[in-house]
Formats: sequence, C-alpha cells, structure tokens
Amino acid sequence: MDELNLRPAARQDRSGVPCLPSSVGLRFNSPSEDGHSLQAEGAALRRQLLEWWERHGRHDIPWKRLPDGRPPAPGEALDPYPVYVAEVMLQQTQLAVVLPYWRRWMERLPVLEALAGADEHDVLLLWQGLGYYARARRLRLGAIQLLEGRAERQSGLWPRTVEGWLALPGIGRSTAGSIVASAFDLPAPILDGNVARVLSRLIAHPGPPKRQQARFWWLSESLLDPQRPRAFNQALMDLGATICTPRRPACGSCPWQDHCAAYAAGDPGRFPVKDTARAVPFQVIGVGVVRDEGGRVLIDQRLPEGLLGGLWEFPGGKQEPGEPIAATIRRELREELAIEVEVGEELITLEHAYSHKRLRFVVHLCRWRSGEPQPLASQQVRWVEPTELASYPFPAANARIIAALQDRIAAG
Repeated sequence: MDELNLRPAARQDRSGVPCLPSSVGLRFNSPSEDGHSLQAEGAALRRQLLEWWERHGRHDIPWKRLPDGRPPAPGEALDPYPVYVAEVMLQQTQLAVVLPYWRRWMERLPVLEALAGADEHDVLLLWQGLGYYARARRLRLGAIQLLEGRAERQSGLWPRTVEGWLALPGIGRSTAGSIVASAFDLPAPILDGNVARVLSRLIAHPGPPKRQQARFWWLSESLLDPQRPRAFNQALMDLGATICTPRRPACGSCPWQDHCAAYAAGDPGRFPVKDTARAVPFQVIGVGVVRDEGGRVLIDQRLPEGLLGGLWEFPGGKQEPGEPIAATIRRELREELAIEVEVGEELITLEHAYSHKRLRFVVHLCRWRSGEPQPLASQQVRWVEPTELASYPFPAANARIIAALQDRIAAG
C-alpha cells in the first residue's frame, strides 16, 4: 500500500493539489510497513478525539442511550432494534432529518416483530418524506429474515458480527459496522461520508476516496479504539458533522488540527478531492390529475422495484421530443391505464432532483372520459376521494401536487 503521510510540506504538484513527501512527518503505511509508528500516532489521535467528544459530542441521540435515558457503560449492550432502524434511516440522510421520523417509527413499530408483521403500505407511509424508499422495504424484509433465522443463530435473534448484518437486505459494510459498534460496543470500523471526509483531510489524500476504498477502510480500522469502539465511531461521525464540515470547516476547534495534513497544507476545504461531475439527464414528465364525475381522483401504485417502488402517484410519463405536453398526458394514460381523458388547465409545474436525474413535472387537471382504468404498468389503480390522499404514501414531489389540488378544490 502506498504511504499515507500526516504532516506534509506546503508544496503543490502541477494540478495544484498539495504534495505529501514521505520525508516529512510520521507516516500511515500498511501495518506490515509501519505498524509501530501508526500505533504511536493512533493512540494520540484516539485520546484527543475522545476527549473532545466527551465535552462537545452529540450525546442526546436516543438510540445510543439505555431505556432509562442513561448512556451505556463501555461494553454494555443496547437494544439493537432502535439502532438498526436508525442506521438504515441515516443512509444518505442527516441526523436532524431522521430524528422525528425515527421517533414516529418507534411509536408505531416499537419492536422487530411489529415491523415484520406490518403491511408494506403502512411502512412506506411512515417512511414518506425520507426518500430512497427501497430502504423501507428492505428494512421490513430484514426484520422478517431476522425472525425466520433466529433458530439457526447460536447468538440469538441479533447478529453480533459485521458478516451477520451484511446478510440482511440493504445493509452495507459501513451500516453493518455502525450497528455492531453501536449496539454491542464491539470493534467494527465505519466509513460513511462524514468519516471519509475527515480521513481524507487528515492525510490530504490526493484523489477521490471512493477510488481508494480499501485504503480508507484500512485507515478507519487502524484508528478505531478497540476499547471504546462505540464512542470512537460516534466521535468520528460527530467530528465530521459539526467541525470537519464540507464547507468552511472549523479547524480552530478541531482536536486533530495539529495532525491534519490538509490544514498544514493551508486549504482543507479542497479535500476530499471530488470525482469529475457527470452530466445529469433532464426529463419533462407530463402528469394527469384525473377526476371522475363525482370528483374522485385516480392514483396508481408503482411496481415494487427501484427507489420509489410501492409508492402511489398520479399517472403520467416522459414527454417525447416535439410532443405537446397535453399529448404526452393523453398518450401515457392511454398506454398505462387504458383510459381516455380530456386534458384541462395546468395545475402546477415543479422540478425535483434525484441523484441520477432531474425531472420537471408539468401537471394538468384532467377529466376521465372512457375506459375502465387498468394497471398495465403498475401494481394497482384506485379511485379515491381527495380527502383520502393523505392515507397513501406518495413520493416527495407529489406532496406539492396534492397541496395544489386541495387549494384548487377549496377555491371552487
């Protein structure tokens, strides 16, 4: 493995990224090359980080505390179920956003058996607004898998190893490590976005962390405090979330400032180095809010696959080149639902960005004319009263459509 230096000289290569000469400062190499140096430096880093965390860390996270509100003692286990739910919610989502969802979830589905026995519709409704809805479906499937495999596990209901958690749907290595460390205080490294950013700056790594996953996993594991893994992992995440932030890091408050190669190079904000941005495709989607003579609204349920699988939505589809949006809506509803509609006035236009594409939804009020709605490209279709729409889980963009529809109805 290449050398990972901690204290660079403030010179740069031709690309403008600070160079890290091996002759300067202590080095983080592979264990076989520099184990003693890493051990000495790592001990200081652990001590400084944990001392900072004791004073400034986020200690009020509910799933990291015992039922009576006390923090667990080193080695004391926590209930894995609240941790499991929280860690899946936290995938690609910030703590402040997750907290109210987690509390509502635990009120409705307080134990694993309740989740396993819940209807997918109710699970998705609880998840509505968090995005990446496949996580909710996989969380429910994971609960079922845990209960079914309980008799085969010598350790009981809950896996106590990273490998055991990796066997569940939707659980990656960092999530598995965080669950094992948080619930059981066992040494398991993590590498989420916050941690990757902190480590990238610590060594001023000259490339995108995603291209050097093995190197960063080794560094995370090497730094991990084997005596207090739960506290250390939380401290590392808290450092990234509150001090070593993506923009304008508060280096003056950082316990690792003296060790940070990016700070020594004079420009920590340049790290982590980003991959070349890919062009994100843009699509226009024609959407029809179809009402019958009684004022009911037609909705359909997406197939159980992809990010939004299982959610309900107003029917529509992608606009073809040169096609008027009204023609798009008529065509899509004919192809997907086997109905004919009269496309009326525009209700709302909105844009929504996903990680892989940007969409513009052009939404028109429509009146149903003929044809019995058929789920030709969905799980099922349903006529519902406008007041019943809140009982169905919709993607985030549809919330604004529903609000616009309710305003239009209220205005007569």
